[in-house]
Amino acid sequence: MKKVIIAIASLMVAVASYAQGTLVFNNRIPGVVDARVTFGGAGVGAGFTAELLGGPVGGTLQPLTPTATFRTSPAAALGYINAPASAVVVPGVPAGGTAQIVMRAFNGATYESSSIRGQSTPITVGPLGGTPPGGAPLTPPNLVNLQAFELVPEPSTIALGVLGLAGALLLRRRK
Repeated sequence: MKKVIIAIASLMVAVASYAQGTLVFNNRIPGVVDARVTFGGAGVGAGFTAELLGGPVGGTLQPLTPTATFRTSPAAALGYINAPASAVVVPGVPAGGTAQIVMRAFNGATYESSSIRGQSTPITVGPLGGTPPGGAPLTPPNLVNLQAFELVPEPSTIALGVLGLAGALLLRRRK
C-alpha cells in the first residue's frame, strides 16, 4: 500500500511540473527584443540583479526563478542581462497558456531592500512553452513586448541628498 501511495504522489508531482508553461528570460535578442535597463542614462552592470514576476493574466504575480545578473562589458552591452541557461517556469500557467510578466531590476539583496530599483510595465506573453497534456512540445516565447526602463533611487536617498545639499549651501552662506 505504501508503494502505491508513493507512486501516485510521484506521478502527481511529475504531471504538475510537466504541464507548467515556460518562457525565455532575456531583454536583448537582436531583431526581437531590446529592453535596456538604465540608471542615470547609462546601462546598469555589476551589482544589479534582474528578476521576473509572473502569473496568470489578471492574477497575482510572484517572483520567478532564476534571477539574472547584468553584463559588465563591453559598455554597449550594459543594461542587458546574462540570460539564464534554461527557460523560466511560470507557476499556475500551463504550457500553451498566457501569462502576465513584469521585469524588475535592483542593486541590493532583495528588491524591497534596494536603494536603487525599478520595473517594467506589465506585458502579456503567450503561448508559453512546454508540453501540454496530450500535445506536442511548444517553444518558450521571448519577452517580445518588454520595454526599456529606468531605475530610480528610493525617495529616502533623494531626500538625504537634498538635505546634504541644503546643509552645504547653508554653510557656504555663513562664510
